[in-house]
Amino acid sequence: MKHNYLFFSERLGFRNWEKEDLAKMQEINADREVMAYFPAIQTEAQTKEFIERMKNQYSEKRYCYFAVDKLETAEFIGFIGLSEQNFEADFTPCIDIGWRLAKKEWGQGLATEGAKRCLQYAFEELKVDRIYAIAPAVNLPSIAVMKKIGMDPVLSFEHPRLMNDDRLKTCMLYAINNNQS
Repeated sequence: MKHNYLFFSERLGFRNWEKEDLAKMQEINADREVMAYFPAIQTEAQTKEFIERMKNQYSEKRYCYFAVDKLETAEFIGFIGLSEQNFEADFTPCIDIGWRLAKKEWGQGLATEGAKRCLQYAFEELKVDRIYAIAPAVNLPSIAVMKKIGMDPVLSFEHPRLMNDDRLKTCMLYAINNNQS
């Protein structure tokens, strides 16, 4: 299937979501290891709602957590991109950068490569001034990616949507400004 890519990194193609992505994204969202730093795995209905929300956000704002394909195989491997966050906090609403990749793609530097490319898109194409990233303090792999892409720690906070989860509620906020990249 030929995809309509919005932009590329060395090994990845970034695009808007398609109906065919649902089954593979659901597989990723149902993997307990992938979802280790979330309160629960996601149902098919939740995954479908997420994809619709991303498609709509892209239509309105020209960014979302983009569907990502590995160019070598043209295989969908998850998402990397930008999304609007509007939960109750001093720094919201804001645009954050995030990623979720199939477990078999871990350890190859794909999240870092893709996140760097999404920052470039945000700063050069969208002219965004500042991008944030949020992760539970226990999510050391994601925090490592935040550091590798040049983000700096801003603060530690209790996430209002995770207050019932003692393991996840303390989150780290990282940020990068347009002139830093």
